[in-house]
Amino acid sequence: NNFSPIALIHPSQFCGRQGYDYSSGVWQFKGQGFVPGGTSGVCIMQVFGASGHATTLMLRVYGDNLAVYRSKILSNIHNRWFRLNVFHDVDDSKVMVYIDGSLVYKGVDHGGKSHYFKFGVYAQDDDSHLMESRWKGIKIFKKKK
Repeated sequence: NNFSPIALIHPSQFCGRQGYDYSSGVWQFKGQGFVPGGTSGVCIMQVFGASGHATTLMLRVYGDNLAVYRSKILSNIHNRWFRLNVFHDVDDSKVMVYIDGSLVYKGVDHGGKSHYFKFGVYAQDDDSHLMESRWKGIKIFKKKK
């Protein structure tokens, strides 16, 4: 394994608030998420920090779809547990998202000098009255040099 565990995070906490911010290297967010039916127009996970933007990545739910910002990457996200792995290679400006072991998104980051992972539920545009996400098994890793 090329990654070292950095933290086990309780779902009610935000990563980065306790010193898990980073500015270089390859970092991984790993956990299991659940979004109940009826939740829509929300961000459930993000890589905070960018240049000219607030975030490098936002995973949002619209209807029963998971999206990177507004671009759909996966259907049928509601009412099931899913495994989420997000890799951020700061030095190569790359972000990759895996759901249940399958690569569903690969893109470039938005730069910036300081980043951290956040998860939970954050109202976005067209948000529903019900806004909920559940998380378990959250771990943060940094790739060994």
